[in-house]
Amino acid sequence: MDRKGEKSEAKGKGESKTSQSDKPEDFLQVERVPNFSLLPKSVKRRVYALKRLQLQSANIEAKFYEEVHELERKYSALYHPIFHKRREIVTGVVEPTDEECEWQSEKEEEELAEDLQKKAALEEKQADSASAVDPKGIPEFWLTIFKHVDMLGEMLQEHDEPILKHLQDITVKFSEPGQPMSFTLEFYFEPNNFFSNTILTKVYKMKSEPDATDPFSFEGPEIVDCEGCKIDWHKGKDVTVKIVKKKQKHKGRGTVRTVTKEVPQDSFFNFFNPVKTSPDGMDEDLDFTLATDFEIGHFFRERIIPRAVLYFTGEALEDDESFEEEDLEEGEEEDLDEEGEEEEEGDFDPKKDPPPAECKQQ
Repeated sequence: MDRKGEKSEAKGKGESKTSQSDKPEDFLQVERVPNFSLLPKSVKRRVYALKRLQLQSANIEAKFYEEVHELERKYSALYHPIFHKRREIVTGVVEPTDEECEWQSEKEEEELAEDLQKKAALEEKQADSASAVDPKGIPEFWLTIFKHVDMLGEMLQEHDEPILKHLQDITVKFSEPGQPMSFTLEFYFEPNNFFSNTILTKVYKMKSEPDATDPFSFEGPEIVDCEGCKIDWHKGKDVTVKIVKKKQKHKGRGTVRTVTKEVPQDSFFNFFNPVKTSPDGMDEDLDFTLATDFEIGHFFRERIIPRAVLYFTGEALEDDESFEEEDLEEGEEEDLDEEGEEEEEGDFDPKKDPPPAECKQQ
């Protein structure tokens, strides 16, 4: 459920938060309104009363999002049979019937130019003749999605691709009632030569309550921490490290020896070994890394998993780009408006600024 009005859950938190206080006097005294201290005492009292009402509103909003999370958990069970069938088709466990494969595509065909249709038909014919054996399921389904999505493609390395060809499914599981709010991403792999795990998991822990130090900033649930899992790599197959050889010379004897050591290297599978939050706070780079991790987890949950086939075909990418273009256009219009206002505010000097030329009718 992608709630547009909700604050992005991908906001990183580099500092630990204290629990909500029953007595909010501390933050009530922090005023940011200019000249607030100059207001009459009776008016200040009423402002404090409004702020207490605002806090009550924030607490009700927190309860609302808790119930939204419960609805997501409930409907996740309803989606399960659909996503399970998707996995069976992708992996080739079942072959969809002719009726299940029917899809109205007249609009798509009309949008294609005639020459592109001929080219597509020729390429399809060549592909059919080149492959004598019908491929099983939809090969490299999830790997293709990773390559299509910029956010994931930036994490993807060449040495990751052979492993991700074995990725069969990605699912999301929501925390049970009574448990702390969280969701878990589950990556299902077929048996392979790289690691023995059949499922890799990433848990994202969330909070949905006003912060004690700044309760009025609450806009909905946010991710506050995450936890990966241990990957049981087969010997020599760990793509998150590389072997570096280094020559060392003995100071006394002058003999040279070669030593090898493992050093970290970029890989998508570092996703399962995330940076941990620290109660003492983190530097800017680590905080940015953690915030990016939260954003990726949120994107998997809200976009990739529910709409996987549309990211495979690229249709979802077009939708995402459309939203970005609309936001950009709106921003540009605001800038232009601001510039226009500045020009209007300036004084008009007939000596310096000649009148505009008249529009002549042709």
